[in-house]
Amino acid sequence: MKSTSRLRVATLTILALLAAIILTGCATKPVQLRVLTYNIHHGEGMDGQFDYERLAAVIKAQKPDLVALQEVDNKTRRASGVDQAKVLGDLTGMASVFGVAMAYSGGEYGEAVLTRLPILETRNAPLPYTMGNEPRSALMVRVRIGPRGRSLWFIGTHLDHTRNPADRLAQAREINRLVALESEGLFILAGDLNATPETEVMSTFYEMWTDAAVVAGNPQPTIPSDSPRRRIDYILYRPVEKFRVIEMQVLHEPVASDHAPVLAVLELME
Repeated sequence: MKSTSRLRVATLTILALLAAIILTGCATKPVQLRVLTYNIHHGEGMDGQFDYERLAAVIKAQKPDLVALQEVDNKTRRASGVDQAKVLGDLTGMASVFGVAMAYSGGEYGEAVLTRLPILETRNAPLPYTMGNEPRSALMVRVRIGPRGRSLWFIGTHLDHTRNPADRLAQAREINRLVALESEGLFILAGDLNATPETEVMSTFYEMWTDAAVVAGNPQPTIPSDSPRRRIDYILYRPVEKFRVIEMQVLHEPVASDHAPVLAVLELME
């Protein structure tokens, strides 16, 4: 009986130690997020083809957790009635959210977010614009991350493309205002900001956000995709102390869209 009792105690002790090791490993393992931003040029490639399998392959190859897509058509005549967000979500095996910026060509035009993370909340915030210019929006998706049940706001946007920066500046200020309304939390902002790094638009963002490419030390041009010369696609995050940049790259994909896709791997800090 004593031998059986000792064996039982020893077994329980070993199981407890194993559980502690497993729990410790889970607690200390850092959470990494693979984030992609991609202006898909309403689905039309540089060869004039609407090839969703090709776009999906570009996205899937990076194994992203969060994807911000710009210039997304929803059931427009231009895109032959295709719900592009849903199609790309289905092809990549991710949940899709579409945020309309304006009515266009018998359908809608705007942003989309794809994610493999649990979605907790979505908001589509209209951004200020000058009458006669295209309306814009910021698609905000809150997702659950990591084993501790934390959440993160992922924001995809596409700012005004005209020569006059007034709308872009107003839109940048509005995004900052919307984020400032949240008293705390983790935020990633990704998209085509139609502004190069030295502009007032980006200075406005840099008041609140950190540029992953700058931290990585390798900011690279993103457009045009066949021979990039200007950097207008970004992945930003806040607060700065809660993230570490593991990887940052502009991907070479000269045909699927006129923009190059941009990837960041971000690690969450405790």
